[in-house]
Amino acid sequence: MVVLIGFVIGFIAAIPLGPINVYIISQTMKRDFIHGYVGGLTAAVLDTIYCLLALLGISRFAADFAKYGLYLKVVASTFLVVLAWRLFRHARQEAERKPDSANNKFSPRPLIAVVLMYVSNPTLYAFWIAIAGMAHSHSWVQTAGVTPFLFAAACGLGGSVWYLILTHYVSKHHHQFSPRVFQAVLIGLAVVLTLFAGYTFLSIFLSRRT
Repeated sequence: MVVLIGFVIGFIAAIPLGPINVYIISQTMKRDFIHGYVGGLTAAVLDTIYCLLALLGISRFAADFAKYGLYLKVVASTFLVVLAWRLFRHARQEAERKPDSANNKFSPRPLIAVVLMYVSNPTLYAFWIAIAGMAHSHSWVQTAGVTPFLFAAACGLGGSVWYLILTHYVSKHHHQFSPRVFQAVLIGLAVVLTLFAGYTFLSIFLSRRT
């Protein structure tokens, strides 16, 4: 039962259109399925780690995370702007052609970028702390034993399945796009990342006013 619950939570948690999903979609379109799924698998592994740490008691250090929340938001929003700019630049370069085999050489950039986005996003700490609190309150997991490890692994597995579905679909169908549509999609993804960055910047000023 605990595995099924964790799988469902991990799957659902990975679905919302956030910076991670946007970046994974862009990498799948710009490069290939492997690069997109490496980013998604990295996100799933980090979800597993965050969930396990929260279940094992990292929630007691939540106040310490709050001290650095402002700095993490600045780093996160700046990083998103950089990613959006690179995506927009790539869209301009791809205006007259689709991605070709030159992009198929493996690069660790998706892995590194996802790690940086996770580390610099304080809301992810809060999310998994909340999930850990819910899991304990409903007695899905116990403090001792193997259930925290099973639950965290199931959450990661659920996320990895979502990213597999997402990257497989994008890699299979994006080649059907015309160059103009392909460019428009990349620009749209860049705009979404910019909006996320703007929202993060705005949250800094709102939090300081309150």
